[in-house]
Amino acid sequence: MSELAIKYLRTLALVTCVLAGLSVAASAQNSRPRRVNPPDTLLGPAPKSPPATDRNAPLVDVKPSKPVGNGPVSVDTTHAYELLQQKQYAAAAKEAKQIATSYPDNSEAWKIAGFSELSLKQYGEAAADLQKAYDLQRGARQEDWHTADALAEAYVLSEKFEQALPLLVSATARPTNQPDVIFYYYRGLSEFKTGKVTEAERSFNAAVKANAKDTASLYFLGQIALTRGDLDAAIASLNRATVADPRMASAWAALTSAYLRRAGTAGETPKADADNLSAVRAGEGLTRVRTDEDAVRLFGQALISAKQYPRAAAALEPVAGPSAKAVTFYLLGVAHSRANNFPKAITAFERANAKAPTDMNVYRELGYAYEKTKQYAKAFALYQRALQASPDDADFKESLERVRPAVKQP
Repeated sequence: MSELAIKYLRTLALVTCVLAGLSVAASAQNSRPRRVNPPDTLLGPAPKSPPATDRNAPLVDVKPSKPVGNGPVSVDTTHAYELLQQKQYAAAAKEAKQIATSYPDNSEAWKIAGFSELSLKQYGEAAADLQKAYDLQRGARQEDWHTADALAEAYVLSEKFEQALPLLVSATARPTNQPDVIFYYYRGLSEFKTGKVTEAERSFNAAVKANAKDTASLYFLGQIALTRGDLDAAIASLNRATVADPRMASAWAALTSAYLRRAGTAGETPKADADNLSAVRAGEGLTRVRTDEDAVRLFGQALISAKQYPRAAAALEPVAGPSAKAVTFYLLGVAHSRANNFPKAITAFERANAKAPTDMNVYRELGYAYEKTKQYAKAFALYQRALQASPDDADFKESLERVRPAVKQP
């Protein structure tokens, strides 16, 4: 390869690092809390009559003889509870809310309403009603861990992580009535979202210890490791996540980026070559579950890093439509350029330049392609524009002088 070509290859590694970072950041923003199957795991056994006296027992009682607060003895939540058991959640919520509206000190009505709304995925309403039930229980010194755990879950699923965290800390530290293992994940997520990264890592590790196939916790462990630059740990966690759930696109994307970043730190070595091939395999996993522009672009980037240029061009072409981003056209141009298909490279770079007219990497690649196709006048004009935007760039100065004789400029 000529010295000129080597010079223009320099920019690709920089773009690789930038794109890898962007991919991981986007994955982190897109992650959402997941959900178990309440109320079955949280509501506890059906109530018995007379009411239980154990303060840890569920407070959904049939005809309570001593209701919490000042609600009248005649208030009966039996039918609402039966509707909840029958999974008629909308009807249960409606009936329980009617009772709670008339008798706001009835914690059982608020609790049934909250559990019903949780099952209806009405997380904000569930949190509000469960909080009322929990406050009434605490006021009567009859706290119920089922209500507390359901409230914690409602807060997590409504993305109110600050409110969820104290409840989750209590749930995961409880010596008896251990919660579902997903509560370790919920705790880690709440800590992560509130900036307590060290604590989050401990919680995610506890979740993985309890369930080795907890893909969400493995994913976040990979993200935390990526943030601190521990690429080996990140790759280990993300590989486990993709094995446990081959459909988890965010894990495949983060794994692809992690391999590219590690390859970029290894220089031109066999280890870098191996990581680039691993990035290609991870990109293949990603594009099996996602075929949007961002996913395909990351896969194309991996193929370019692995020097599989024709394959990269073939992958990128279908997503390089009118609405595609400038970086997609840039990578498509790089793939064609490295495969010595300069006419197609020029087309891609010109479209990238139109979308990102201040990107100097596009100027370098497009100028090089113009030179290779002996379009010296275009190359000269392009280098002049580049120097106007970046007057101290030595490469553009050298390039301009190199093509000057060919266009007979003064």
